[in-house]
Parts: sequence; C-alpha cells; structure tokens
Amino acid sequence: MATDHIRYDMLARDALRGVLRKVLSDAAAHGLPGEHHFFITFLSKAEGVKLSPRLLAQYPEEMTIILQHQFWDLVVSEDRFEVGLSFGGIPERLTVPFSAIKSFLDPSVQFGLSFEPAEGAAENEAPMANLPASPAPSAVAVPAPATAAVESSETSAEPERPSEGAEVVRLDRFRKK
Repeated sequence: MATDHIRYDMLARDALRGVLRKVLSDAAAHGLPGEHHFFITFLSKAEGVKLSPRLLAQYPEEMTIILQHQFWDLVVSEDRFEVGLSFGGIPERLTVPFSAIKSFLDPSVQFGLSFEPAEGAAENEAPMANLPASPAPSAVAVPAPATAAVESSETSAEPERPSEGAEVVRLDRFRKK
C-alpha cells in the first residue's frame, strides 16, 4: 500500500479542531444558545496548558470542564482558549491549547469529538502504510446524560461520565472498503 504523503489524518484532525474553535468562538461572542453546553476533556500537563498548582495537583493527568451556566471571560484564539471557572467556590483562569484537548461533547444534541493526543512522538511518526486510513479524530455518538446529573456536576471539576453503554463510533467505520 502507498505511503500517505498528504497526511489526511492530520488534515482531518485539524479540520475537526476548527469545528471546536468555531463553536467556542460563537459561544464567546453570543453565549450558549438554547440547551447547548460543553464537556471538554484535556491533558493537564500538555504544553501550553495553564492551571493553578491546586488544580494540577488534583487533576495531574487529565481534566474535564463543563461550560454551561457558570463560566466567564471565554476568549478564543487560533491555537487555544481561555476561560474563567469556579472550582469549589474559588475562581480560576484556565488556558487550554486545542492540541491538548482529548474530547469535546455537547450532550444537548448528542454530538462529540474525540482526539488522539498530539504528542511530539505521534506527530513525527510515519503513517501506517499497511493499515486502512483512520483519521485521529472521530465523531462520537453518546447518550445525553440526565439533566440532574449535568447540573449537579457543574460545580465540580470532574463531571460524571456518560453511561458505560456509550459507544465510540469512528468515521472510518462507514467508509466503503
């Protein structure tokens, strides 16, 4: 099989990160429309992530935040977003590069994106020529959590996860082989 010199996997990942950037930019400019709210999971120690030492000690590997009712000063740039959130009644300012994001979920419409971590080793690897093309990000279909569960987890830094019955659906699953 031929080597992918174009790197479609990276192009698809960057395009889907563009979707995330656009959604967050719209939320920064106009607020969240309707029942939309976002669960964003990111790597706590990724390059460019800025967390307080308290939060980093509490979430040393990854952290999930919810943007719903209680967030402020959402600022979106080309490569990152910054947001103010309260954790245990203490206001914090977080900076999260898009490259650190592992997943994005809007349970109000059952839409999500999942990203493979963009670590230095993974970026420099040659594409796997012997395997079918599989972009790093993928759309996921997950059931929306109950409203009570979302609202009760708003003030915590680690929201409840979708039920174990959720299934990650990779886009390449629907490609003709």
